[in-house]
Amino acid sequence: MTMELWLEQEEADRETFEMTFMIPIENGNGVKNAEADSQRTLYPYVTGTSVVAIKYKDGILMASDMGGSYGSTLRYKNIERMKAIGKHSLLGASGEISDFQEILRYLDELMLNDNMWDDGNSLGPKEVHNYLTRVMYNRRNKFNPLWNTLVLGGVKNGEKYLGMVSMIGVSFEDNHVATGFGNHLARPILRDEWREDLSFEEGVKLLEKCMRVLLYRDRSAINKLQIAKMTEEGVTVSEPYSLKTFWDFKAFTNPTVGAEGSW
Repeated sequence: MTMELWLEQEEADRETFEMTFMIPIENGNGVKNAEADSQRTLYPYVTGTSVVAIKYKDGILMASDMGGSYGSTLRYKNIERMKAIGKHSLLGASGEISDFQEILRYLDELMLNDNMWDDGNSLGPKEVHNYLTRVMYNRRNKFNPLWNTLVLGGVKNGEKYLGMVSMIGVSFEDNHVATGFGNHLARPILRDEWREDLSFEEGVKLLEKCMRVLLYRDRSAINKLQIAKMTEEGVTVSEPYSLKTFWDFKAFTNPTVGAEGSW
């Protein structure tokens, strides 16, 4: 092969390579690499609102409603946002529902891998919470976060555990936690009324009080909720039910009093 023919073949191969791995995009006269045009989740679509959880005398109690909002439209009314994880943990989530389903898939794989060891041990709530913190922080560093705030509670060997992790990997433990509007409206109630020796009935009553306040004040909340209990015996999730409400407060019947002239 002569030098001229060899150079022509090299030029043809180079053009073929560029056509394969470069996609022309109308942006002035430039040609951008397809990788530079990749997208990230910029806004969640179907979301769930607050989750509230507390420690009580025998374990963990957690409450959430069953609403799923498509933007500002309350599109779904039967979404369960609390799930048992393994033998010792209970997970609740607010935020994007599809991302929550992806997290549950990760946890299913984690628990399957743990069970395959068959060594008589199993992951506890602290280990699962640490795992979720790493997952959320890893996705945040890729600028492609899982759009959820997670609550993880559990009991193992008589030790109660309750923690939370945000969509950017910020995590902490506490005796009571709440996500979404609950972090602003329910936590003050919990700080005033929570105590370590709460009975099951007192804990449920306290959670119902928090959920009632959220129902009054959070437009995305609905009057259909579940309460989950986590003890050494395992997880029990209640059937959906509604709270008794009172809508005849003066501020509700005439909300514009004192605000005349405002839009």
